[in-house]
Amino acid sequence: MNDLLKNEPVKRVERALNLFNKNIKIQVLENTAKTALDASKSLKCEIGAIVKSLVLRKDNTFFLCLISGDKRCSLNKLKKINDVKDLSMANATKVKEITGFTIGGVSPIGSINTLETFLDQNLKRFKNLYAAAGHPNTIFRINFNDLQNLTTGKIMDITE
Repeated sequence: MNDLLKNEPVKRVERALNLFNKNIKIQVLENTAKTALDASKSLKCEIGAIVKSLVLRKDNTFFLCLISGDKRCSLNKLKKINDVKDLSMANATKVKEITGFTIGGVSPIGSINTLETFLDQNLKRFKNLYAAAGHPNTIFRINFNDLQNLTTGKIMDITE
């Protein structure tokens, strides 16, 4: 049993996965998956199949964007979608405070707060997706439909 699976943030992700589908298991990687590039190298998969979980702020509200690893989040598209002028990425301290995860291990599920979630439509291109599981060395594999159902994310064009 790897000690990383005992981490509280990883256990939160595991609980959320088990409620959804007991067959989806957390994998511990020998190398870090802190960035999409690191994760794709560790998993020997395309960088686009890595789910980047980004926390953004609009006014005093925080929300989550799940982006394909080979794309950049479009703040302009998100401003239009949310009908706001001011939108920004949350800093590392805020991300930890809002989700309970440190950057590099932010999972699309298991956050300590419920966040509205937007799903990048580009993630549909891949049969298997890989998302962080609460720590930079833990991930889980999931397909797009399950990710959408699990996060109740809105599928949108949010990248450039």
